Amino acid sequence: MLVPHQDLDPDTLSSLIESIVLRDGTDYGEVEMSLDEKVAMVKRQLNDGVAAIEYSEEHESVNIIAHE
Repeated sequence: MLVPHQDLDPDTLSSLIESIVLRDGTDYGEVEMSLDEKVAMVKRQLNDGVAAIEYSEEHESVNIIAHE
């Protein structure tokens, strides 16, 4: 189930994104990015509609996925 990011409290959204970014340990290319930069990048992707928050009731987990 997709969860509209606008429905989340801003602090909750930031904490969720931070948790996912830290959990994934994603490689962002040749240039290192700070945690704040990574969180800001994911927020932009959510706002632009290229990413979405997905909640899995079956797995009781939350993730951020590419969204077309």
